[in-house]
Amino acid sequence: MNWINRLGSNCGLGILVLLSMHQMAAAEEETIKAFSAWQGRGQIFDTGPERATFVGSFTGIIFVETEKGPLDAGHMTCPAIVDLNLKDGTQEAKARCTITAKDGARVYSDLTCAGVQMVGCDGEFTFTGGTDRFAGITGGGPVTVRSGLHEVAVGGGNIVQESAGGIIIWPKLQYRLAE
Repeated sequence: MNWINRLGSNCGLGILVLLSMHQMAAAEEETIKAFSAWQGRGQIFDTGPERATFVGSFTGIIFVETEKGPLDAGHMTCPAIVDLNLKDGTQEAKARCTITAKDGARVYSDLTCAGVQMVGCDGEFTFTGGTDRFAGITGGGPVTVRSGLHEVAVGGGNIVQESAGGIIIWPKLQYRLAE
């Protein structure tokens, strides 16, 4: 049975509700589409003649797309490092994310991507584990991270403070719960 049909009208936790549904058979694989509007903060360090490194985090509410529109799936926090090539504008990023349900159960994941500075990057999102009802979760899928508004404040030395916002999209996020 499709997970959308099982949600009913009381489904404010989207992905996390999906993952915790008692009716779903253990080890059943599901694929969903999700997104998050995120806000990020951090610092950019001068790390070479034509290189810079962003160290910071981004956070946001994750929404799962359903037949009835997007549903709140929980809160995401992702500490991240982005290596920037200042000559050609390319970037590579790595992040470790935690998705937290309202009851405190968590899902952990890794995100890696590559792209162009001030635009965003495309890559992979992989579940690495979870707590409570999400213990043993596996899966993942493609991810697209896009940047929007950037605010930059120059500090002392070679440190620049940056705030940014954007969207992260999971077009085909697959997961499986342990038996």
